[in-house]
Amino acid sequence: MSGDTQVFTFGETMVALRGSGPLRLGGSLDVSVAGAESNVAIGLARLGHRVRWAGAVGDDEAGELVLRTLRAEGVDVTGSSRDSSAPTGLLLFEPRLPQVTRVHYYRSGSAGSRVDSAAVTAAFTDGAGAPPRLLHLTGITPALGPAPLAAARQALELAREHGVQVCLDVNFRSRLWNEADAAAVLRDWMPYVDVLIASDDELPLCLSVSRDGASAAGKDPAEMHADQLLSQGVREVVVKLGAAGATAYTAEGSVHRPARSVEAVDPVGAGDAFVAGYVSALLDGAGVTGRLERAVTTGAFAVASHGDWEGAPTRSELALLGAESGTVVR
Repeated sequence: MSGDTQVFTFGETMVALRGSGPLRLGGSLDVSVAGAESNVAIGLARLGHRVRWAGAVGDDEAGELVLRTLRAEGVDVTGSSRDSSAPTGLLLFEPRLPQVTRVHYYRSGSAGSRVDSAAVTAAFTDGAGAPPRLLHLTGITPALGPAPLAAARQALELAREHGVQVCLDVNFRSRLWNEADAAAVLRDWMPYVDVLIASDDELPLCLSVSRDGASAAGKDPAEMHADQLLSQGVREVVVKLGAAGATAYTAEGSVHRPARSVEAVDPVGAGDAFVAGYVSALLDGAGVTGRLERAVTTGAFAVASHGDWEGAPTRSELALLGAESGTVVR
């Protein structure tokens, strides 16, 4: 039986500095925070869900900014900790072209890269010992080092022990680990995963066995890979297709939703917003079509706004994308 917390997630959240052009030229930087898991947590909280985030930050002003931001957005951070012997991580965003942004990480040895199994175990259940309804993980956290990898595995074991469904967003980051290392971990995790969210090129990282010959049966690679993952026990495989929308595969078949049409200003954070929308509708009991519809809607809000999470909509704002261009809400 789950308690007040609907979603539990953990990972590293960093201070994010955003420039307006090439970093080597200097100039001003906007200060915010960013982290895939906390982006999803904020997106869910804005949609009215109760979310608990656990992670470690440095015992520094950057860490205070992270915790203050999450608290202000309605995310429960009581499971987080301050590490006095390591700094809060740093992330630099460098726009180079209208559709190309370079990301520079400074997270080696950071507090967030040292989160351990004990911290996750302590934060997994609430004060009354009740587990969440859903555990959300990404493929970023296990790439940060042995301790976060062990913590993520412990979270999966706890989810299985308490009957908690698991949502995994692959979120492969080539600057953090290589494909071989990622595949070794992700394939080991698949028996625990209920809902897998990935881009089409990330799906092979999760497959225990490759059957390239199946493509000759008239299926595109994404459908072929999704079928394999479903046969391995994953309940839903949701494939993010960027501007082409998204497709969800289940035992009942596939459902596709096109992307919502908006003027794109910043693609960063769109995937996390998509996940928040999908999980939100899942928690609400919506069907696959409804889950995809909310996901592409929240994703559209993200690309239409600057920042990782700043453009995430509230529940009352979801209908705004259906308004005519030029509409003024008074």
